[in-house]
Amino acid sequence: MGRWKRGIGSIDAFQQRHPTTAFVVGVVKKFGDDRAGDLAALVAYYGFFSLFPILMVGVSVLGWVTQGNAGVRSAVTTSILRDFPVIGTQIRSNIHGLRGGGLGLVVAGGVALWSGIGVIRSFGSAMDTIWNVPIKRRPNAFSSAARAVVMLVVLGVVAVAGAIVAGLGVSSGPWRIAGFVVSLALNLLLFLLAFRILTVAHVRWSEVLPGALAGSLAWTLLATIGSWYVRTQLAGASEIYGTFGLVIGLLGWIYLGAQVALYAGEINVVRTMHLYPRSLLPPPLTDADRRALTRYAEEEERRSEEDVHVRFGDPSGVNRPGR
Repeated sequence: MGRWKRGIGSIDAFQQRHPTTAFVVGVVKKFGDDRAGDLAALVAYYGFFSLFPILMVGVSVLGWVTQGNAGVRSAVTTSILRDFPVIGTQIRSNIHGLRGGGLGLVVAGGVALWSGIGVIRSFGSAMDTIWNVPIKRRPNAFSSAARAVVMLVVLGVVAVAGAIVAGLGVSSGPWRIAGFVVSLALNLLLFLLAFRILTVAHVRWSEVLPGALAGSLAWTLLATIGSWYVRTQLAGASEIYGTFGLVIGLLGWIYLGAQVALYAGEINVVRTMHLYPRSLLPPPLTDADRRALTRYAEEEERRSEEDVHVRFGDPSGVNRPGR
């Protein structure tokens, strides 16, 4: 046990001396302290149930707009589902437009809006959590729903923009590179707006830019690698697992995307609040440890008249303020 502790102590000392490794450790530790994996699972849960109603309404509207032009409708649908490279084909085969009058579309639109607001609100709550926004400052149901509607509109605009440039990503040579760059730019815009709009924390555009860059690059690479893997490795494979495979694949892909987004958000928080270097084996606590623990305590303020102050007891018996 002593040798193991000394080994971890050496690793800890090394990572604290080097800013790059200290920053990475700080992000990973903050992700764990926030239980962001659980938050990502909640986002994935709401995302799974919101996806099919939104796609169903979208395909219905698209069908009415592009009447008599099945090729355009198919191209737009395919481009949107390319963000689900492993299971996009199965989703496309299971999504159909609504038939009948406008009443059905209104009802389905209401369900899609309600479920879409649910997933955006869960992501916004996750953003407030990783920024350690005190509970007393978090938005009420009306305010969070309004923010969610704004982000749903943004998502729709980005989806349409992605459909317009859909052909670029499937061409060869320079056009494929151009398609990748355009997709990266659209994802960057989406991450920037999500990180800025979906939290009540007072953050500047420059403070959310690093995480938006990392998140958009990671998500674009994941989608590109997934598409390549399907084309080269799974092109001739049969859909053995059917509906079960669709459900597991879809949940897994949404959960992975939620984790990418939350890790990207943690990058912004750790950088802005300088929550590194963190200690792997406290005590002693680093100054960044104290700042992080103070933020967690202040996050629990639930009423306007409540004001939390934090002090730490050092091994010497001297109390130090948390910040």
